[in-house]
Amino acid sequence: MAKYETMLVTSAALDEEASTALVGKFKSLIEANGTIDSVDDWGKRRLAYPINDEEEGVYTVIKFTSEPSFPAELDRVYKITDGVLRTMIVAEAE
Repeated sequence: MAKYETMLVTSAALDEEASTALVGKFKSLIEANGTIDSVDDWGKRRLAYPINDEEEGVYTVIKFTSEPSFPAELDRVYKITDGVLRTMIVAEAE
């Protein structure tokens, strides 16, 4: 098992309920394949540059522990999900 941190930026155009459901989907996926250590909701923030003509995004940081093969699957799901503007998954140093 390895420790990871993922940040996802979802569209601010989604209403709060849809945004919460989207993040909940990813939390469920992570819990099914590992354990969540912490979730940090940063809320709505202005983007440094427009992404898909959007000026703001909702930031969420999730720290989790999983098998080393899982982050590739998580990244695949991020890429095919509507409403996700940017994501990043990094392995935490031991």
